[in-house]
Amino acid sequence: MTLNIDLLKKKIIYRSNYRGTKEMDKLLGSFAKKYIELLSHKDLADLEKLLDIDDTNLYNYYNGLNCDFKFNDNYINLLFKNFDYNNE
Repeated sequence: MTLNIDLLKKKIIYRSNYRGTKEMDKLLGSFAKKYIELLSHKDLADLEKLLDIDDTNLYNYYNGLNCDFKFNDNYINLLFKNFDYNNE
């Protein structure tokens, strides 16, 4: 099971750093790097779902703007929403 979690973490780190826009690469890459080792398997699955959302909606959600996407109320989304990128 550890091997699967390690592979999932590597996949998440990669996807966080290679989004397509530099701004989201930096934001999500920093977020994943900070929290990846602290997350449960469920949280990792939720983070993987978060990474499936397009950059525009993620950016808008993070900045408190209107989104075309309904974000679930879960620990990862709350953690991302309150992530202080400026202090990283």
